[in-house]
Amino acid sequence: MPNKETALKAIQDQGLLPLFFHQDAEVSLQVVKTLYQAGIRTLEYTNRGAAALENFTYLKSELKEECPDLHLGIGTIKTTEEASAFIKAGADYIVAPIVDQEVGKLANEAGLLWVPGCFTPTEIHQAQRAGAALIKLFPANVLGPAFMSSIKELFPGQLFIPTGGVEMDQQNISTWFKSGVCAVGMGSKLIGKEVLEQKQYQKLHELTLQALELVKNSR
Repeated sequence: MPNKETALKAIQDQGLLPLFFHQDAEVSLQVVKTLYQAGIRTLEYTNRGAAALENFTYLKSELKEECPDLHLGIGTIKTTEEASAFIKAGADYIVAPIVDQEVGKLANEAGLLWVPGCFTPTEIHQAQRAGAALIKLFPANVLGPAFMSSIKELFPGQLFIPTGGVEMDQQNISTWFKSGVCAVGMGSKLIGKEVLEQKQYQKLHELTLQALELVKNSR
């Protein structure tokens, strides 16, 4: 049974957190299976459309036997209502673009990892006080690795993951790890619109292997 510690370890071990949403449940399932076959053991499905909850529930039931060691988190959770619904649906962890302390409280009470999105030192401080073991730097392309380097000594021991604009590029990923993050989040740079719309699962498999290799070489 996944809990806060196992979810956090899975993200740290992998060093890469793929994230995506697609309105078609079957396409979503094939994407997750492709990622799994390429070596992914934790990923974030995002709450970005009306079908998200239904799709997530479907993914959890379909992947239970085939991918027993997969940690499936849910992202873009901004309210306690959303958090409750996805916790009920079996989310292994909760990712948010913002710091909502009530969402954090709900996740912590359920024994789940909560990963809130922060943009300022004040938000990081608030997230820490609300029990965030891992903090998302968002949007990462605006903040940049220099921000991480500048603030890490203010928050000793705090784990960070940048999301939003992390490039499929050795230099970009290396710079992020050197700045002090424990993993990088990757959405459209890995699971692009074309890959989803044209069901390019072989291409996704190859890109995932490439991304994992880039992370391995950056640490």
